[in-house]
Amino acid sequence: MGIQQNGREVDKWGRFELTLKGPSEGNPFQEVQLSARFQYKNLVIEPDGFYDGNGTYRIRFMPDRAGVWRYVTQSNHSDFDGHYGEFLCVEPSAENHGPVRVKDHYLFAYEDGTPYMPFGTTCYHWTHHGDERLEELTLQSLKDSPFNKVRMCLLPTRDMKPPLRLAFAGTCPEDVDKTRFNTEFFAHLEKRIDDLMQLGIEADLVLFHPYDKGFWGVDNMDAESDTFYLRYVIARLSAFRNVWWSLCNEYDFNSFKTVDDWDRLIQFVQHKDPYQHLRSIHNGTKMYKSSWLYDFSKPWITHQSIQHWDAELTTSWREANPKPIVIDEISYEGNSSRRWGNISGEEMTHRFWEAMSRGGFVGHGESFIDKETRAWISSGGKLYGESTERIAFLRKIMEEGPADWMKAWQQRNYGLQYFGHHQHAYKFIDLPENASYHIEIIDTWNMTIIPVKGTFRGPSRVDLPGKPNLALRILKV
Repeated sequence: MGIQQNGREVDKWGRFELTLKGPSEGNPFQEVQLSARFQYKNLVIEPDGFYDGNGTYRIRFMPDRAGVWRYVTQSNHSDFDGHYGEFLCVEPSAENHGPVRVKDHYLFAYEDGTPYMPFGTTCYHWTHHGDERLEELTLQSLKDSPFNKVRMCLLPTRDMKPPLRLAFAGTCPEDVDKTRFNTEFFAHLEKRIDDLMQLGIEADLVLFHPYDKGFWGVDNMDAESDTFYLRYVIARLSAFRNVWWSLCNEYDFNSFKTVDDWDRLIQFVQHKDPYQHLRSIHNGTKMYKSSWLYDFSKPWITHQSIQHWDAELTTSWREANPKPIVIDEISYEGNSSRRWGNISGEEMTHRFWEAMSRGGFVGHGESFIDKETRAWISSGGKLYGESTERIAFLRKIMEEGPADWMKAWQQRNYGLQYFGHHQHAYKFIDLPENASYHIEIIDTWNMTIIPVKGTFRGPSRVDLPGKPNLALRILKV
């Protein structure tokens, strides 16, 4: 085959895309295998390609080294085998920091070392309804919010009105074809993932969930169909630097699969993803009664994705597994009749502070059912709750402090102590004798910061206003 002429430069952690034309008869999704071998010096990465409909085949690649990359294609079809070429990878733009990685066991950072703290929210099916106006409104709401991660689903649920686009071919349960994919659905999803990237937001993609209950037939697929679906998703989406993989939402509520099945599937994701994006799996919970966490010590899990209502457990989770803790669902602010969807903005704010003061991260959600755009967690739209601006206030405080605020307190360089629902008249703070500190009282609800007069050293009494939802920020002079 001849060399492919591609003169454009690609940013580090950007996307190089090779497009080939070929047959459309039969079922190219199943019958054509396509991949490429990309090489920079001695580094070799081999992503799969995919069929994109109308006789179009693509291979996407995310380079992580600046310099000349060379590639050659491999395929079981003679038209696609042996294409070769090269492109130049250049240093990234200022806003491109690469994929998010785990750092120092409990934290996250972009690949270039820039700290990243997830302040997530949930919009499970905001890309499914075919309402462009609502999607643009969602993006504007996100732009004006503190949220830098969105949890979102790929597969439909039983209770959804039939969406205009499904991941698989077909428009109704009777004609869904799980041997073919709806390329329009994926092209639209990719556009929205790019939109999120432009806003500096990570797309936490939920690959499976238990909410179909056999209606569309996507939560009870056999093992071969599961891996066929995952292979295609990874081939199309893994070259987007802002992607995370959440294998399943409330995995333990899916009666069709066992823990062994989930272990096998998440290891498949680990094996097929050339770029090793963050991977986790999310438990269900019988709210205020019980929950069953996945064993996050397993080596194919990068971080703990937890559903639980009690942020105080962050301390025990941190002690149990040296991996970042993200309470992706801690109940939702709203007025839903469902047990998980009706906490107050004050309670949501409290849970964010409780978890972060203990070294974890929290995900937000809204479930107001009587507003113009209804439940944010389902469709996006507008944010109506009172917690959003308080979460923005918390994010500003956290990003002003050290990236590892827990280690900073162990070293007594910086402290953030939160008192939650307690309303102390005073607190004693154990400070070193050989250093001086300024102390500030933070009202987490009213979003005020009031310096305490003087400096402090050694065991110190700090007088407090005797009200809940207060925190202290302790700054070494």
